[in-house]
Amino acid sequence: MLRLLQWLVAQPWLMRALGALTGAVNPWDPEMRRNPYPTYARLRAGVALPRLRLFGGYVAARYEVVASMLRDPAFSTDRTAVPLIASIRRGIRDTPELLNFLDDNLLMIDGRRHRRLRSLVSTAFTPRRVEQLRPRVEAVVDELLDRAAAARNVDLVRAIAQPLPAIVIAELLGIPAADQDRFRAWSDELVEVLDPLSGHAGWDPPKRAMRALAAYFQPLLAERRAQPRDDLLSAMIASEDAGDRLTSEELVALAALLLAAGHETTTNLIGNAALLFLRHPAERRRVQDDPALLPSAVEECLRIEPPVQLTDRAVVTPTELCGVRLQPGEIVVALLASANRDAEQFPDPDRFDVGRLENDHLSFGYGSHFCLGASLARLEAQVTLGALLRRFPDFDGPTEPPGYKPSVVLRGPTALPVRLH
Repeated sequence: MLRLLQWLVAQPWLMRALGALTGAVNPWDPEMRRNPYPTYARLRAGVALPRLRLFGGYVAARYEVVASMLRDPAFSTDRTAVPLIASIRRGIRDTPELLNFLDDNLLMIDGRRHRRLRSLVSTAFTPRRVEQLRPRVEAVVDELLDRAAAARNVDLVRAIAQPLPAIVIAELLGIPAADQDRFRAWSDELVEVLDPLSGHAGWDPPKRAMRALAAYFQPLLAERRAQPRDDLLSAMIASEDAGDRLTSEELVALAALLLAAGHETTTNLIGNAALLFLRHPAERRRVQDDPALLPSAVEECLRIEPPVQLTDRAVVTPTELCGVRLQPGEIVVALLASANRDAEQFPDPDRFDVGRLENDHLSFGYGSHFCLGASLARLEAQVTLGALLRRFPDFDGPTEPPGYKPSVVLRGPTALPVRLH
């Protein structure tokens, strides 16, 4: 069934024709994939909580509504009571490794269990520890740019944006350099779990990836228990709170999540940011003239072209949102990218301003589920963009990429051909 649905959403003519059925938003329309922001503007201007006709549920597009929902305990990341999730679980019941991944990763659990896992992991994933990675990230970026400089005409996504986060997260976990290419391939397959309809081979890719990851990590965990090293995997094994430690299944799920989520999202962040600098040469010059603007420039890239466009929450207790009564089991989709362009929150929201002072965007989420890897993503983007602008200040290329990745949840260019001057 999943393969059939994947085939259907991959047919542009059919997705255009379905517009009348989907109602206010059709995330599989090719035009929306190319530029979703006019649709988001129409949603913000309409009713506060429009209904999704085709799949049920509701859509939150305004900043105030999205932020309110993300901090309200009536809305949960625990989606086990949602019929769609029950259907997904049936589709992968022959792969316990993938079921464990759904059950034990931070994106799918909530409440006391989420707080427990997050507290155990966060002790090993602090901003101070991430900042210690800066010299290594700078070295990796320079090495990748050296290779790109030799070619001059390069695909920035393939040459820089894809390999950098894969190398960094693998080294952070303590994965040998010789295995990093395999992990990049597994990550690409596993990330389909976040957006199943964007794939093309049913459940086979994420099943294959999670089996391989579990088989890889189990002996590595045993080795780190016997001989700890200065890496994140050893730190997570050692993490303890009142005698409570992570189980092997939880460790594998968390390591796989860090690998998949930390790779694809940062790749998209770097690709989107480079594209914004191509589209806005005056803002690029502002950063080149004043490198102190780099942190705020990265925040503005995150706001105006977020790598994660949306998230969703399941209603777990009867509640009301924007005057709509919601019942347990219903889904509300939070359009982070739309909230980031709400004029009620951001003056002149469609303008790319690298010096924007107040920038409380929602690209890393909000509340208890704020992205655990936010500091690492920021570091990688700042180092990459800073080095690119310093070494190749006149790099140029098209202001429209050949295409965007076929995902409803994630947004980033499939390629970005540039000339490095």
